[in-house]
Amino acid sequence: MEISIQEIPVQEEEQLIIRCHRVDENILDLVHQIKNNQDRLLGYLNDEIYRLSLNDIYYFETVDHHSFFYCKDKIYETKLKLYEFEEYIINSRFFRASKSTIVNAKKIVHVKPSLSGRFEVYMENGEQLSVSRQFVPDLKKQIGL
Repeated sequence: MEISIQEIPVQEEEQLIIRCHRVDENILDLVHQIKNNQDRLLGYLNDEIYRLSLNDIYYFETVDHHSFFYCKDKIYETKLKLYEFEEYIINSRFFRASKSTIVNAKKIVHVKPSLSGRFEVYMENGEQLSVSRQFVPDLKKQIGL
């Protein structure tokens, strides 16, 4: 079996195509596994465990050795470290914004440069985040500047 991967621009929708001689139980199991685990991460809130979609995450942040997913109106704690989350979302719509923050570029409403060379990003949920100078090129690449 041959496996190929093609990188596409961030603006294009990702898709997975399975080409096979016939659809058997193994293929259906594979499709089921992919659908159930696609873009899902565990988040903890009030002693409950949630399966969160990457699409629902606005940004990821570490504070005092704890990690959090920020969604529209809730904040979930996670056991993932920053580098683990970064590995999970590699080549996606997320980008590093600072030493402790990773942002979902699809949730940005607008950006504003500041005098210090940083950028301010305004999220769909009303939050404002700073992008450090060293990560501004990543922001520009993600939003097509």
